[in-house]
Amino acid sequence: MSIKVQIFGAAEEVTGSCHLVTVGNKRILLDCGLIQGRRKDEERNKDPFPFDPASIDAVVLSHAHIDHSGRLPMLVKAGFSGPIYTHRASRDLCRIMLKDSAFLNEKDIEWENRKRLRKGLKPVEALYTVEDARRAMARFKGLVYQKKVRILPDVTLRLNDAGHILGSSIVELWLEDEGQVRKLVFSGDLGRPGMPILQDPALIQQADLVIMESTYGDRLHRSWDETLTEIENIVHNTANSRGNILIPAFAVGRTQEILYMLARYYDEWKLERWQIFLDSPLAIEATQVFTRHSDLFDQDMADLWRQNKAQSILPGLHISRTSNQSIALNRIHSGAIIIAGSGMCSGGRIKQHLKHNIWRRECHVIISGFQARGTLGRSLVDGAKYIRLWGETVRVAAAIHTVGGLSAHADQPGLKNWYANFEGRPRVVLVHGETTALETLSSTLKDDLGAPVTIAKYGQVLDLIELE
Repeated sequence: MSIKVQIFGAAEEVTGSCHLVTVGNKRILLDCGLIQGRRKDEERNKDPFPFDPASIDAVVLSHAHIDHSGRLPMLVKAGFSGPIYTHRASRDLCRIMLKDSAFLNEKDIEWENRKRLRKGLKPVEALYTVEDARRAMARFKGLVYQKKVRILPDVTLRLNDAGHILGSSIVELWLEDEGQVRKLVFSGDLGRPGMPILQDPALIQQADLVIMESTYGDRLHRSWDETLTEIENIVHNTANSRGNILIPAFAVGRTQEILYMLARYYDEWKLERWQIFLDSPLAIEATQVFTRHSDLFDQDMADLWRQNKAQSILPGLHISRTSNQSIALNRIHSGAIIIAGSGMCSGGRIKQHLKHNIWRRECHVIISGFQARGTLGRSLVDGAKYIRLWGETVRVAAAIHTVGGLSAHADQPGLKNWYANFEGRPRVVLVHGETTALETLSSTLKDDLGAPVTIAKYGQVLDLIELE
């Protein structure tokens, strides 16, 4: 008799989500994400999987973010041939995100191999190609929330709205072997109650084991009202100083949230005096996916959507699809709000805009999401006075605003309250967090709720049959 979980990712770190569930002789993978951050961390993506991909019977994907989905093309390439179950909105987002990730992989390796050729070194292969991403997408099975599906003879799955990004899911798995049934709940990434666009995270009452994220387990986010006031003040102050506002934004979730906010308060913040640019091809495509899944919106967003519909939802929004359109923004010295990827400033068009604006005191940068260790965005949050861009040292003179209230992750009270809804205090295993966040949340759950808490270690095995 065997019902076990083994942790193979996001253990004592934030990215690379991956957990192996064994039920008898069947194996299910929860997420298969890329490791992101420092170069030495990302090099680990090249390591072979710590299990035989061909032996995996199915994958359950919590949501589309690359640190949860980004190694799926590699998994298929290495021999996995089963179905990938996820919400249908996550499937649609992965179709564009995995293709984009693959394209960037190919470009990076093309650049690297040119340098290797000049040094007389052998070329290296990309992690995966656009064709690999296409093959992975052929394995996706789109599901809906709150409907039980038997994915294997002894495994039943139900997805619930996690409220993190479009299609993000809390995973419930009923696992049976030799007459013994155990229930595993995987939080995925949990959103925040009361935030715009999406529904609040679903509350689950029963589980034998909970695998739970802890990204902001040591922090308290500012309220939405306080966040709106903060951003309004940034807009007002930048207008007075005649500078630009740069918003590095994740293409999925954060960009759409920012567009909603600018549309909702367009008149109140006097945004008619600004030019607003969405300068991210991936974010443009992702926003189109959002429009196809408007049934997932919360009531406020649904009302706004019905009143305005697509292009008119934000008056005067400029869409920068091409490189030339993006480059043209470098000639604007004031009055521009530029939303561009990547969200951690580690690539994409935002780096070009930082080069032309971050040394100017009249400009402002709004950091709107989590910044992993080793990223350019983390350096800015940590107060770097100088940054490196394409080999050039650039002084940081612009005002850097870390607006935590825009985060799509639950903070410590949100995480605690979500877990508190479980009956009988099931064992909880904390993943997807840095050391301080993990330790603080662990202490909070133990002290306030009497929860049996484990901080996951890489390779750790949890036996659900013997669990106490």
